[in-house]
Amino acid sequence: MQSLQEKYWPQGSCFGCGPANKKGLRIQSFVEGEEIVTRWRAEPEHEAFPGVLNGGIIGSLLDCHCNWTATDHLMKKRGADHPPCTVTAEYSIKLLRPTPMDQEIILKSKVVEATDDRVTVTGTLEAGGKICATCRGVFVAVKPGHPAYHRW
Repeated sequence: MQSLQEKYWPQGSCFGCGPANKKGLRIQSFVEGEEIVTRWRAEPEHEAFPGVLNGGIIGSLLDCHCNWTATDHLMKKRGADHPPCTVTAEYSIKLLRPTPMDQEIILKSKVVEATDDRVTVTGTLEAGGKICATCRGVFVAVKPGHPAYHRW
């Protein structure tokens, strides 16, 4: 089974979600019912301090994962065979507890509100069965002329 990123943007260079970015996080998001889910493992270079994931990496993981949730939603809503390119318009995260690096990290997200070109998504980052961070973001489908318009 291909992730959304592998299926729709295999040449992607984004640090968080680009499959072709050898130095990136390379998340892989999958549709699981009403949610989009990613399972990911940290590397030593993602560390903030011994054994704990860097907050900026947490933000990147959630931002990219939630963006794919928005684009998947718009694609399905439009009945399209390819997702519209979406970008982050607004985004916030809450770091609830340190995120351990020695285990699988699970990202889950879902759409909570949507219009024709704007989607609000909430997400969680979990490790060891505990939610370590939450987020809420607004993602917008861009139009021709925007620098990201043709990226996927």
